Amino acid sequence: MAESADFETVDVQSGGNRRRWIAIIAVVALALAVLAYFALSGAAGEEAAPEESQLPTVTVIAPGESTVEGTITATGTLAARREMPVGVVGEGGRVISIPVEAGDWVRQGQVLAVIDRSVQSQQAQSAAAQVQVAQADASLAQANLNRSLQLVERGFVSKADVDRLTATRDAAVARVRVAQAQLRELQARNARLNVVAPAAGFVLERSVELGQTVSAGSPPLFRIARGGEMEVLARLGEMELARVSAGVSAEVTPVGSEKAYVGNVWQVSPIISTQDRQGTARVALAYAPGLRPGGFATVVIKSGTVNAPILPESAVLSDDAGSYVYIVGEGDKVERRDIELGPVTADGIIIENGLSGRERIVLRAGGFLNPGETVKPVRAAS
Repeated sequence: MAESADFETVDVQSGGNRRRWIAIIAVVALALAVLAYFALSGAAGEEAAPEESQLPTVTVIAPGESTVEGTITATGTLAARREMPVGVVGEGGRVISIPVEAGDWVRQGQVLAVIDRSVQSQQAQSAAAQVQVAQADASLAQANLNRSLQLVERGFVSKADVDRLTATRDAAVARVRVAQAQLRELQARNARLNVVAPAAGFVLERSVELGQTVSAGSPPLFRIARGGEMEVLARLGEMELARVSAGVSAEVTPVGSEKAYVGNVWQVSPIISTQDRQGTARVALAYAPGLRPGGFATVVIKSGTVNAPILPESAVLSDDAGSYVYIVGEGDKVERRDIELGPVTADGIIIENGLSGRERIVLRAGGFLNPGETVKPVRAAS
């Protein structure tokens, strides 16, 4: 009986030890599982972190809108504002003198070319002699009439003779007037032989030489810019022409020159060409030696104030399709945005179309990005 009790005691003790070991093993297994979970989570985080850190960092700006002076840039042709073609007014003849050259200033009525008038001068002298003959005949007729009036009272001359002598006197006076009119006509014709300036101005072109025979049907011999005033014929599209009005200021820079000349739009074309859908804005300019009619020039016309974004040059890109910028859109993905450029100011380039100014625009190094690429945007310091 004692041995049986001891055996039961040993069996109970061995069962308790097994349960303790099982519990210990379970706790250790749970601890290892927890450690493994955190280890795997940390490894996954370490793998994700390098991907985020590899995203390119770009500097972005949101320029908003600024109030700027609106301008329209165009090209045009320089010309005289009021060009006067001067030709032969009279019957013409052989040119014997040309006292002016292209580039000279002339006054109204100044002789530009002298025409030989030797024949016309003789005709005028003959007409003057005819006037003297007619005046002599008129004086004789008047004297005969006076004598007859003295004798008619004595009855030596009849009333009919007095009437005849009066008619003779009147005819002689009329012939004097005819001769004088003919003389004045010849003198006027001779005065029109010379080519004179119809108004003061600047001689642009001379197309006549000494000894040349000219007539009323000849092409213009001189071209004069009245008052020396110049203009630019700027070609503008329909939309641009609608923004321009007479009186606004403009700057004109001739091709090959760095000097700008200030003028004003004095006329806006009332029609649009059906061929190229353009019209003409005429910019008046005062005379300057650097303004040569026939040359080309760049015209910047003021068109009032506009609200538009202004970007630094580093943000603007271009290719064969035109100018564009990169913006950072939803999901921090890069998007291309086509734009229309305005004039360049001291603060940057005016963007006329394509942007509202609230976008996140890539400031620099946009040439290294591609549309659809994910980036890490960083706002530029103000």
